[in-house]
Amino acid sequence: MNSIEITNNDDYICINNPDYFLTFSDFRISDGIDITENILIIKKNIIKNEYNNLELMEFIEDYKEEHDIEGSYISTAFKELNLHKNQHDNYEIISVLNNDINIKKYFNLEIADLKKDSEVDIGQIIILDYALSPKLLIDIYKTCIKAKTKFFESLRLPRHISNIFNNNDFLVISCNLPNECFNEEYVMDNGVDISQMVYDDENIDKDFLLRDIEKSVVLNCMESVDEMGLSFGVLDYLEAEGITVDDLVDTGLELCVGVERTQGLEDKVKNQIVKSLTDINVITLLMAAIRTEEDFQDNHVREVDISDDPAYLYADEVLGLDISNQIAGTKAQFNFVRYDMKKPGILSTLGPMLDDIIGGLIAGCMSKVFEE
Repeated sequence: MNSIEITNNDDYICINNPDYFLTFSDFRISDGIDITENILIIKKNIIKNEYNNLELMEFIEDYKEEHDIEGSYISTAFKELNLHKNQHDNYEIISVLNNDINIKKYFNLEIADLKKDSEVDIGQIIILDYALSPKLLIDIYKTCIKAKTKFFESLRLPRHISNIFNNNDFLVISCNLPNECFNEEYVMDNGVDISQMVYDDENIDKDFLLRDIEKSVVLNCMESVDEMGLSFGVLDYLEAEGITVDDLVDTGLELCVGVERTQGLEDKVKNQIVKSLTDINVITLLMAAIRTEEDFQDNHVREVDISDDPAYLYADEVLGLDISNQIAGTKAQFNFVRYDMKKPGILSTLGPMLDDIIGGLIAGCMSKVFEE
């Protein structure tokens, strides 16, 4: 691995090994097993057109010549080129990070500002200081994919955020070539038969290596997420359920009979809702309802069926009463009953857990507004 050089600039990342890599990858050029000198990632905005693979290869050949990149290559395009590395005893994991989610202020809260083309991707290149067989490279690839998928599922991100995660990521597993089996003169005369090379597979504990790489991939993902500053708040989780603060304001005011709806009143309700959403107890009750409803809707709990909002399920109303009481005390619980029975505005569109917890939030906030 001492001969490997990494070039990282604004336009591309090139990992060069003059002694050649044996790789298994899902790169666009070329996926599968390959022998190459360069692992090349080009910034996506450099590639102006929607090329097919042949046209893209022609573009990359010209690009390599312009930038003095010599030798064979595998390549793909990526939106951003921020690097994160983890060095281990006999391998290194290099992550290429892209995060174009902007966080905007909303009063004293924050919310992710997603655009139509927003992406969050973590591409990973694993460079092993072994000469491993293609079969073992594929096994490592499968292990890494499973570990990465499991890690991101465990984050339980807001659904609209998880939908833009790793849609354009990549994974490269690379290792050494057996020294005695590969040289340029031999290749020119005879080609390369990788099935006849002598690999290190029999000299290593393959099960241990796979377990170790699996843990390291998860660690690399954790650190990459931290480095990108990815974290989400209660407004993001509400938005994932299709709930905005404006929806809450409209729903709250819908049952205000005999009260003139003015901009000043709307602002007062909005301020109270945002203030309540900074209360750790309110957040706890909201998240309890959101998580519970996800598990019930996805049938994660065998004994529970909420498809018809069963009458004997009243824990949702208990949570609704709790959140209204937390915001405005006992009187808000009577207000909660009104919202629970009428289900105005957005409440009519929500599931059996969320309609009551959001109803309790609104009832508490409206009670607080008219208390002042």
